Amino acid sequence: MNMMVWMLAGGVIGWASFAYLKFSEGRGMMVSVVIGATGGLVGGKLLAPMLGFSAAVPGDFSAAALLLAFMAAAGLLFIGDRIYARYGV
Repeated sequence: MNMMVWMLAGGVIGWASFAYLKFSEGRGMMVSVVIGATGGLVGGKLLAPMLGFSAAVPGDFSAAALLLAFMAAAGLLFIGDRIYARYGV
C-alpha cells in the first residue's frame, strides 16, 4: 500500500510541475507523471530505508518516507528537465 501512495505522490508532483509550474512543457504531461512516480517509488522504497526514515514496523505508514518520496520525485523531475534543456531529447 505504501508503494502506491509513494507513486501517487510522485505522480501528483509530476502533474503539478507540468500543469501549474510549466516546468516540463517540452516533455509532455505523461512523461512528467511517469518520472514523478518513478521518483516517488525510488524515494520511498530505496532512499527512505537507507536514511532511516522508514516505519519501525514494515507496512506501517511513515510521513517521513512520504516526504522523502516527494523530494526524490521533485529531484528526478529537475534532473529530467535539465537533460531535456541540454539535449532536447
